[in-house]
Amino acid sequence: MVQSILALTYLTVPTSQLTEAVTVLVSVTYLFHCQNDFYDCLHKCCSQGGFFVSNSSSEFKVVDANGKPYNRLLLIITMLIGTFSTFIVQTTLTTAFPTLMRTFNIDADSVQWLTTGFMLAMGITIPISAFLLQRYSSKALYLTAMAIFFVGTFICMIAPTFGVLLAGRLIEAVAVGITAPTFQTTMLTIFPPERRGSAMGLAGIVIGLAPAIGPTLSGWLLLNYSWRALFVVILPFPVIVFTLAIFTMRKIFPTKKTSADWVSVALSTIGFGSMLYAFSSVGSSSWTAPKVYITLIIGFVFVGLFIWRSLTIENPLLQLRVFKSPIYTLSVIEVAVVNMAMMGAEMVVPLYIQTVRGESAFHSGLILLPGALMMGIMSPITGRIFDRIGARRLAITGMFLLTIGTAFFVTLTETTPIIFVTILYTIRMFGISMVMMPVTTTGMNALPLSLMSHGTSVNNTGRQVFSSMGTAILISVLTNVTNSNMPAKSLLHSTPLTYGTHALSATLAGYHAAFLTATIFALIGLVLAFRIKPGNLRRRG
Repeated sequence: MVQSILALTYLTVPTSQLTEAVTVLVSVTYLFHCQNDFYDCLHKCCSQGGFFVSNSSSEFKVVDANGKPYNRLLLIITMLIGTFSTFIVQTTLTTAFPTLMRTFNIDADSVQWLTTGFMLAMGITIPISAFLLQRYSSKALYLTAMAIFFVGTFICMIAPTFGVLLAGRLIEAVAVGITAPTFQTTMLTIFPPERRGSAMGLAGIVIGLAPAIGPTLSGWLLLNYSWRALFVVILPFPVIVFTLAIFTMRKIFPTKKTSADWVSVALSTIGFGSMLYAFSSVGSSSWTAPKVYITLIIGFVFVGLFIWRSLTIENPLLQLRVFKSPIYTLSVIEVAVVNMAMMGAEMVVPLYIQTVRGESAFHSGLILLPGALMMGIMSPITGRIFDRIGARRLAITGMFLLTIGTAFFVTLTETTPIIFVTILYTIRMFGISMVMMPVTTTGMNALPLSLMSHGTSVNNTGRQVFSSMGTAILISVLTNVTNSNMPAKSLLHSTPLTYGTHALSATLAGYHAAFLTATIFALIGLVLAFRIKPGNLRRRG
């Protein structure tokens, strides 16, 4: 059947549109396959396990923190929908930057704040989420986050000026900074350790698919509607999730009345905010620019003070004693390295497709969509495999695939077939699906339930910081190597054809250097994967 459709496609579709058509066909095939895996995994995940209420590892009951039974399947579906809606908004606006620049008459540096500001607000909120989860009911917290997300999205939709649009994005980011750790902590808490791999695999479907669908969806909407449609399509999600959560959400974690350590909140906000701002500024400036190195120094100083305070007071905002577990510590380092290799390349690959190959942002999203769908398909599968064999073999295999897939990007030229780029990107995402959630779950399984919220907050904060660092390093390498190899401007007037050829070679040299740097990150992750012990605590809580 599939072969017949592909053959018909080759015969009927013009050559210029062949890659796009095949990409769409493959994506649709993946979606149907992913749907079957999703339902199967969801059924198996929810068929056993629950909140830990007994000293016996075999006695798990589906009850909330008050000992009352609830429908776990409906709770998971509600949170999956909510997480999907909050993750997809992270990538929808990038494609719309040119449109927004024309609409609000702003420059590229200004419009970039829609992503930079979002990242800063989310990065500042995540470390505080551990305290919020301990202080307030998870149901009340999730409902509040969805309400905040609705308000932010609505403000973006009606924004008359760029300042109002940016304010709406910052409000959205605060909600995402709460919902992401809440979702992960809930999934890890309501399942016993031997089922957490499958549970986190379900989370991986949403986390993998939503950001990838964002650019493609926004590209299509911008071709047919106003930029406000980007928020119109999202607006029903928080309403639906809020309504469902009223009936399906429960108080999952025990709460205790503790006061917020506002000094730590201030140190965390200034420290992590400064670091994230510095890393995000490298692309438009350089490491030697005052606004980069000064804010980076401020960030390191305040994060250092935050760490010192967290280790010396009785009730810290974020429990850093999670790092007493060597298994958890190794998992955080491994995931951080993977994020540096993944997120940096996530920025560089679309740039190559659009600048060197001349494809639009919409077509760029289509070219990379099969890779994201592959990650969505594999997440529940690798989760179930993890429940049986642990993370070591999965991580080693995944890091090997990530390394190989990234290394071959160094060979890209201006004439490399687009389908080759799609295949390499899919191999990379296949590898990442075997590393990210299994390694994260291994680390979380090494922590007691009382530290679960702190573990997820530390993990998510690390991802934000190291993802930004990886992107900054790769963009910096790309820019510096390109500029150092760029021909003299005098050639542009005397021999423009020669100048164009040399300029293209310089650009490709920059991309090759960036991909080589990402390959080195992946190699470091591969070495670390061998340090994971076989079957690491996959059946302990």
